[in-house]
Amino acid sequence: MSFNPCILIPIYNHKRTIRHMVEKLDAFQFNIIIVDDGSDAPTQAVLTQIATDYPSVMLLRLAQNSGKGAAVMHGMRVAFANGFSHALQIDADNQHNTHDVKRFTECGRSNPEALICGRPIYDDSIPKSRLYGRYITHFWVHVETLSCEISDSMCGYRMYPLQATCALIDSNKIPQRMDFDIEILVRLVWRGVVLKNIDTQVTYPVDGLSHFNMLDDNIRITKMHTRLVCGMLLRLPVLLWRKITKSPQSQHWSSLTERGSSLGLQVVLACYRLLGGRVARLLLYPIVAYFFLTGKKARNASLHYLQKVNAQISGARIQTGWSGSFLHMMAFAQSGLDKLSAWVGDFDHKRIHFPNRVMFKTLLDSGKGALLIGSHLGNLEMTRALASIEQRAVVNAVVYTEHAQKFNQILHQANADFSVNLIQVSHFGPDTAIMFKDKIDRGEFIVIVGDRTPPAENGRVTQADFLGSPASFAQGPWILASLLDCPVYLFFCLRADDDYHIHLESFAARIELPRQMRKERLQTYIQQYASRLEAYCLIAPLQWFNFYNFWRQEAAPNDPKA
Repeated sequence: MSFNPCILIPIYNHKRTIRHMVEKLDAFQFNIIIVDDGSDAPTQAVLTQIATDYPSVMLLRLAQNSGKGAAVMHGMRVAFANGFSHALQIDADNQHNTHDVKRFTECGRSNPEALICGRPIYDDSIPKSRLYGRYITHFWVHVETLSCEISDSMCGYRMYPLQATCALIDSNKIPQRMDFDIEILVRLVWRGVVLKNIDTQVTYPVDGLSHFNMLDDNIRITKMHTRLVCGMLLRLPVLLWRKITKSPQSQHWSSLTERGSSLGLQVVLACYRLLGGRVARLLLYPIVAYFFLTGKKARNASLHYLQKVNAQISGARIQTGWSGSFLHMMAFAQSGLDKLSAWVGDFDHKRIHFPNRVMFKTLLDSGKGALLIGSHLGNLEMTRALASIEQRAVVNAVVYTEHAQKFNQILHQANADFSVNLIQVSHFGPDTAIMFKDKIDRGEFIVIVGDRTPPAENGRVTQADFLGSPASFAQGPWILASLLDCPVYLFFCLRADDDYHIHLESFAARIELPRQMRKERLQTYIQQYASRLEAYCLIAPLQWFNFYNFWRQEAAPNDPKA
């Protein structure tokens, strides 16, 4: 399929924002189709002038206001008839981040058969009633599609493959108003169209014009969900068969999308604030049960890991069936609740035990910074407790938050200072190393995990023995440590009953990787780390939270040049 996209903007009376939108979109040099859904005379005048000023704009008009869905479908039919292969729908109210147009089009070019959907990341401007209402719809959409493929069914920022979409709208009666965005996604999924989700910032301008009618549109959406649930039941054998026979995707952790847990997280956070930790903990059971039953990959990865742990334990065995895997996921959920508690500021520091506090204090007194290499064992976010225990400590956590946008958004809602000392990276480069070096030289601490391979599939890895089998570990943390030329410590924080125990170990005064011995030194350092990680996993086996195939064999590319 050739890739020839256009931008599609449905508009109804947004005369104040549309010119600014077109100015920004015109810079991408795509054709822009504006569909006027029966706007008032002042808006029509603005649109006529825009069509005159911008040769890239094609202006279509509907005689009367028929609804957003009617405008979008009319625009898609015209676009397809004019030879366009894809239509990037974007709203006219300036809520959507136009800088992401390039990301949508690049993803569409790489996946021409796919529907590219915006997965909104909201700031504080979103009305809470709209936010919570969306989660109800997300739940029903997941039921109607028997999947979590659709991360957000109400975001109007998406790129449609026109051939498949026009075939759908020509053969089905699709709603024409606010229920359009939801139903067309569900029906495209029913037809087997592949979905790709792209995170995008969404804001609600203070003076924004919304056409959402709380009563009428909610009634429409309720009727729509009733209709779609019935449609799902009629298609149930086909949908189930598709799930069973679906080809497995890459098991690399960075290829797995965050599960649709926003509703559960929001409910847990609200209950935690209103009713306390006990009620929030009770809510974890149905939430975990849902993701346990629907998360086959994560469940299988958990079972595989628990079996490997049992093979290394000489004494009492742990449960390795579904019950053990459920307990494993419950421990993960409890860890998440403790993170919320810590970020809200309710976590009692008396519950944190730090036997090596003297060693940490000595390091602080030296004025030297250090690299702390942690893992997904226990609760890494308790590194924040280091800064609380010793007020002089500045702790910077290196995170890959693109993979957990929803959970990190919840933490930000819990505490606006959440991201102060979080450094998000997707790869390490010279600029990253320079930034880290500046922090180390100021006596600050950098925390990074060592038990995840790089997000890029071709990232550099080294095989080490872990729980009886070879596993891939990233070389990046150790190469970074050699560049920073600073002390390296291992950090683990394990939960025992209701308390946390911080384990801080000195690993090396500095990491040395001479050119001639780089491969051998990396092998030695990574194996030492894997051995210590294994030792702590055997102490708290249910607290290692890597729910993917960790023992997946990966080809290690050539060692990096100096």
